[in-house]
Amino acid sequence: MKTSDTLSDLFTRLRNGMRAGHDRVEMPASRLKEEVLKVLEQEGFIASYRRTEEGPRATLRVGLKYDHEGEPIVSGLERVSRPGRRIYAKADAIPTVLGGLGVALVSTSRGIVTDKTAREKRLGGEVLCNVW
Repeated sequence: MKTSDTLSDLFTRLRNGMRAGHDRVEMPASRLKEEVLKVLEQEGFIASYRRTEEGPRATLRVGLKYDHEGEPIVSGLERVSRPGRRIYAKADAIPTVLGGLGVALVSTSRGIVTDKTAREKRLGGEVLCNVW
C-alpha cells in the first residue's frame, strides 16, 4: 500500500494500536519514521522499536507502552505540518505543548529533535507533531 504521508500513517498506527490495547504494531520502514521513533523512545512515549528485514521489504516493530492501570502513555498525538500545509517555526517561535507537559517534534538541519532541544540549540525547522 502506497501512502502519500508516511508520518500520518505512523501516528495513526500508533494511536489505533494503543486504543486497541496491542503490545506492538508493525509498519513499513523509512528513515524518517525511524528518526521519529528514536525521539519518542528517548522521551518515554514508546517502549521500543526495531527494524526487521523479513520478506521483500523492511518493517518497523514498535513496542507500545502502558501505565500500571493499562492506559496508554500517549494520551494525544497530532500531526501539525502536513503535505498540504507545511508549518515552519524559528527557534524562539516553536510552540510549547500543554505548557511543557507534552513534546513537539521538530525537523531541523541537525535531525529530528524535541521542541526543548531545538530552543536550547537555537534551531528552527518544520514542526512535525505534538505528543502528550
